[in-house]
Amino acid sequence: MHRIPPKLLLASLLLALLLTPGAFAQPIEFGIDAAHSAVSFKVRHFFTQVPGHFDTFDGAIVYDPAKPESSRVEMTIQAASIDTGNENRDQHLRSADFFEVETYPTVRFESVSVTAKGDGELEVLGDFTLHGKTKRMTVPVSVLGLMRGEQARAGFSAEFTIDRKEFGVSWNRALDNGGTILGDEVKVTIDLEVVEKKAESAG
Repeated sequence: MHRIPPKLLLASLLLALLLTPGAFAQPIEFGIDAAHSAVSFKVRHFFTQVPGHFDTFDGAIVYDPAKPESSRVEMTIQAASIDTGNENRDQHLRSADFFEVETYPTVRFESVSVTAKGDGELEVLGDFTLHGKTKRMTVPVSVLGLMRGEQARAGFSAEFTIDRKEFGVSWNRALDNGGTILGDEVKVTIDLEVVEKKAESAG
C-alpha cells in the first residue's frame, strides 16, 4: 500500500479544514439601515396600550455568526424624535415631565456581553441609559437572518419591558376612583435591518 508522506497528509488535513463551511467566517461590522428599521413602544393609557416610535436612531452591530459571544452592539436614539401621532402629546413627552430632551437628548444602549441561546436566539447584557440614568439589563434578541454577498445584510429583533420610574420618568395623574392614567411599564420593540460597513478606500 502506498503511504502518504506525513507532511503531505498534514497539508491535506489543513486544506480540508480551511475549506470547511464557516472556516472563513469573520465578525461583520454592520450599520443600521434606518429606512427599513423601527424603534417602537407601547404604554398603557387608562385601559389601552398607546403606541409610539422614534424617527431618528443609529448605531453599530458587530456580529460573529461563528462565535456569537464575540458580538457587540451600540445604539443611540434621539429622544426628540418621539412620535405618537399627536403633536400636543409629543411636546409633553419631550418636556421635563418625561424625556426632558433639552437636558437628556439621547437614549442609548451599549452591550457588555452576548450569550448564544441556540436557534438564532441571543441574550445581550448591556447598559441602557434613559433620562440621564443608566441601568444594566438583559435584552433577548432574535437573529432573523444573515445574507452574505458583496455587502452583507442581517436582521435582528428585540422585545423587552422597562419600568420608566426606574429612570426618573415618573409623571402621572391619579384617578378619582383609584389607579393612574398611565402605566409604569413601557414595552419596547426594536426591529433592525443592518448592512455591512465597507472600509473606506485610502485617498
